[in-house]
Amino acid sequence: MKAMILAAGLGSRMRPLTDVTPKPLLKVGGIPLIVWHLEKLAHMGITDIVINIAHLGYKIPEALGDGSDWGVNIQYSDEQEEGGLESAGGIVKALPLLGDELFLVVNGDVFTDYDFQDNRHLADGVLAHLVLVPNPEHNPKGDFALDGNLVVDNKQYTYSGIGYYSPKLFDGVPYGKSSTIPLLRAAIKAGRVTGELYEGEWLDIGTPQRLELLNAELMNRY
Repeated sequence: MKAMILAAGLGSRMRPLTDVTPKPLLKVGGIPLIVWHLEKLAHMGITDIVINIAHLGYKIPEALGDGSDWGVNIQYSDEQEEGGLESAGGIVKALPLLGDELFLVVNGDVFTDYDFQDNRHLADGVLAHLVLVPNPEHNPKGDFALDGNLVVDNKQYTYSGIGYYSPKLFDGVPYGKSSTIPLLRAAIKAGRVTGELYEGEWLDIGTPQRLELLNAELMNRY
């Protein structure tokens, strides 16, 4: 299975840190946030990785190269000219690199010990499988709910930014800026999205304050 790390965001809420550093390269426990993903993906046997880049994007290949230092093979989907294509737009541009099979998508600004699943399969007709988490303080109402293993469009849990996607979810989506949320809501309405609740470690590192708290926690932990 291939994986895509979404790393093209502006990181506006992270300013002033992201005025000079793309958010995925901000350090967590002394290690760039995106490297935590690379190491975990490699450990789980997922070694073909696509990373999209936009804001200060050139700094990411400079830091990571081809990924061989972590036992992975990185290809870059460059959105610097467009200024970032958002989640669905970024995936659509990267589809030629991702291929025709199910792929994993991970937001570059989350910190988690979730075990990425190289052997995940989707049932017939299912277009996506989402990993949901208990609601954090900054998203108290949640995004989606679960009815058994089906995701339903009610507010109960938060979408973690980790999902397994069929390329078919993006059929007919034109090139350009667009979000995955409308695509997911349409597929959910049609009963074509499954999900799971993950209650382990997961944090959305969206602000300097959350980054500082995580670093303090990791310092105490280790």
